[in-house]
Amino acid sequence: MESMNISLPEPLKHFVDGQISTGRYSSASEYVRELIRADERRKAEDELEAKLLEGLSGAESELTPADWSAIRNEALAKVEARKKSR
Repeated sequence: MESMNISLPEPLKHFVDGQISTGRYSSASEYVRELIRADERRKAEDELEAKLLEGLSGAESELTPADWSAIRNEALAKVEARKKSR
């Protein structure tokens, strides 16, 4: 695992320490990792919403069985990639 040093102003350091003292996180590193994961989820949700809105505003077309198969395979590949990245 790579290491990264960050600097925080005193009020933020106290806030992080407070989050750790609740017992939900065992360290500042764990807390920051959770924040990064939450940001990744928000960005993925935003991207999905944008794609859904784009699809809703586009022209209608009939999906073929090959289209459904391609969509399913792409979704399964993305799920597997996310599992491996965790």
